[in-house]
Amino acid sequence: MGVDVLDATFAALADPTRRAILARLARGEATVTELAAPFAMSQPAVSKHLKVLEHAGLISRGRDAQRRPCRLEAAPLKNALDWLAGYRDYWEESYQRLDDLLGELNAGNAGNAGSTGNAGSPGQEEAP
Repeated sequence: MGVDVLDATFAALADPTRRAILARLARGEATVTELAAPFAMSQPAVSKHLKVLEHAGLISRGRDAQRRPCRLEAAPLKNALDWLAGYRDYWEESYQRLDDLLGELNAGNAGNAGSTGNAGSPGQEEAP
């Protein structure tokens, strides 16, 4: 998987309108008019977003008589997820090391809790 494919995928996903379009297409194909309906923007503006998504390989446009429905193409999302999985493994290992350290510190504190004695306790005076 090339870096340029990942760059195009993440660039396309960077915009909330394009993410909303992908979410809509995850439910099934739709025309540009149907995709534009929930947005306060012109159809040409939505078409520009679709071109970015199409360039990234995230959607395809078919031909169905007079309609040109858009369809989600999930392969680039899978590639991005696979790329991110390595970082997920890194963070899970880091959190596990942190959990282990906190467990050791808590165990050490529990062992020291019974050996504090009365010295320095409020209301207690030291014997002369």
